[in-house]
Amino acid sequence: VLALAWMLVALVPFWFMVQTGFKQSLELMTAPVWALPQDPTLANFRDVIQRGFFRFLSNSLIVVSVSILLVVLFASMAAYVFARMKFRLNQPLFALIIAGLVVPIHITLIPVYLLTTNVGFYDRLYALIGPYVAFSLPISIFILTGFMREIPRELEEAARIDGCGPMRSFFSIILPLTRPALATIAVFNAVTLWNEFVFAYVLTSSTEVRTLPLALWEFQGQYSSNIPAIMAVLAMSTLPLIIAYALFQEQLVKGIMAGAVKG
Repeated sequence: VLALAWMLVALVPFWFMVQTGFKQSLELMTAPVWALPQDPTLANFRDVIQRGFFRFLSNSLIVVSVSILLVVLFASMAAYVFARMKFRLNQPLFALIIAGLVVPIHITLIPVYLLTTNVGFYDRLYALIGPYVAFSLPISIFILTGFMREIPRELEEAARIDGCGPMRSFFSIILPLTRPALATIAVFNAVTLWNEFVFAYVLTSSTEVRTLPLALWEFQGQYSSNIPAIMAVLAMSTLPLIIAYALFQEQLVKGIMAGAVKG
């Protein structure tokens, strides 16, 4: 019963977006908001596509995909060092990275903007990758470090006897065993970056490099907004996340539950 109730909580907003996307603007103003479309139309979805939806979609896919690949690579390598190697600055450096979790990312907006303009990256699609990767690393390193510490060291010791060095141990032993945790941080960060608005708005200005969250600006004017078209954009923007979660939900659940039971 609780699962069905939660399913309704999750599906009702999506259903509202989809059915509103099939309405006309006049119907939205004259009929109840939860009423089904009296004269369903695909005009809003066609308008969304004609205004460059697939360009916004491709920009978001490029930025998020590259950012997630870099986050997974850098976070896994850093977590391996913190979890498996002993050196004097291990704990201070780990604490410094974890301290990044308590820093509100938006207070860095002006320094990031100045840095981006000074290096000539402003209004470029790759200008978003640096901040996205940097702000995703603390939580990713924290999760992966805790996961890697639970991996038995005997596996690496046996591999070391056979002549396996640290680099090969990382790629051949540790990385495959942390696959559930890697899927967890990939999905978690992908959802966050997919919906990121402020940095994309500040670091870009032209339509050619806008991401999906900025596509909403195409359908609102100074004095009015095309609500059905905005709902159509939201519904179409949500579909990639739903598909990604449907494909990787098993790995995500395994990553969340990993380490909950020892032994």
